[in-house]
Amino acid sequence: METIKTIMTEINQVMDLVDEKQLDQALPVFQKNKRIFVIGAGRSGFQAKGFAMRLMHIGYTDYVMGETITPSIQKGDTWVAISGSGTTKGIVNDTKAAKKLGLDIVALTSDPESPLAQLADQVIIVPGATKTGAGIKSVQLLSTLFDQTVHITLDALTLKLAKRDQTSNEEALHEHVNVE
Repeated sequence: METIKTIMTEINQVMDLVDEKQLDQALPVFQKNKRIFVIGAGRSGFQAKGFAMRLMHIGYTDYVMGETITPSIQKGDTWVAISGSGTTKGIVNDTKAAKKLGLDIVALTSDPESPLAQLADQVIIVPGATKTGAGIKSVQLLSTLFDQTVHITLDALTLKLAKRDQTSNEEALHEHVNVE
């Protein structure tokens, strides 16, 4: 029980530092007439996939980079990159390419001075510990605290989008997989 309390204390500490204004500032780049591409590596990639799933549930056209059905990116699309350190080479290089092609860039990272943050039009700082030591220190392994809190942050962003777009839980459920 003490371990769970410690983890929850760490999560609450980080979430108290996530600036909700940054979520609000990112909202305008998410539009249903624009395609959204998400990218992350490792556990950040799992968080990106979870976010993509929820975006689909609330009516967005979105893709996960690296999947076989992901189309080419085009000017005017939205790019969401997740990297705790903000230095993950593949994520930074792909984000540079997306920026060069004219995509709106949203970055989630723990380091506001990172190369990824510098490329972004909208930065959402989630200051959980990462494997490189950025962010609030944690007793948990590697980037676990960043992964946990970026998941919560992206769920908050999804909820804000659903409310803005007046998408109900029932409408989201309609888009949920129905062959299980």
